[in-house]
Amino acid sequence: MLFRGKCHAKSDFLPNEEFCPEGMVVDAAAGDNLLEVAHNAGVEIHHACDGSCACTTCHVVIREGFDSLNEASDQEEDMLDKAWGLEMDSRLSCQCIVGEEDLVVEIPKYNINHANEAAH
Repeated sequence: MLFRGKCHAKSDFLPNEEFCPEGMVVDAAAGDNLLEVAHNAGVEIHHACDGSCACTTCHVVIREGFDSLNEASDQEEDMLDKAWGLEMDSRLSCQCIVGEEDLVVEIPKYNINHANEAAH
C-alpha cells in the first residue's frame, strides 16, 4: 500500500496470492484506518475480531512509511507477540491510522487463521 501527499495518500499493497494477487495502489486520506482502506479497495484482509485488537489475523508488515503511522498501543504490541512471521515493522492493520507519508504494505502469506482453516 503506498500513500502519497499531505492530506491525501496512496496505498501500495504488495502482491499476495490470496488477498491481492497483482498488488494494488489505492487512495486514502490521512486519518483513515488501514484495514478499512484495504477493504474499501477490495483487499479482503482477514479480521476475525472485527478490528477490535483481539487477534492477529489482520497482521501486515509496513515496508515503507512505518514512522508516519500512529504509535502502536500496549494492547496491539501484546497481540503482535502472537503473530505468525512477526517483523520489526509489523502492525495490526485494524489499529493503523494512515499518516501523511507514503506507505508500502505487505500482507504476510500466512496468519494464525490459516492453521485453523487447514484443519477443515
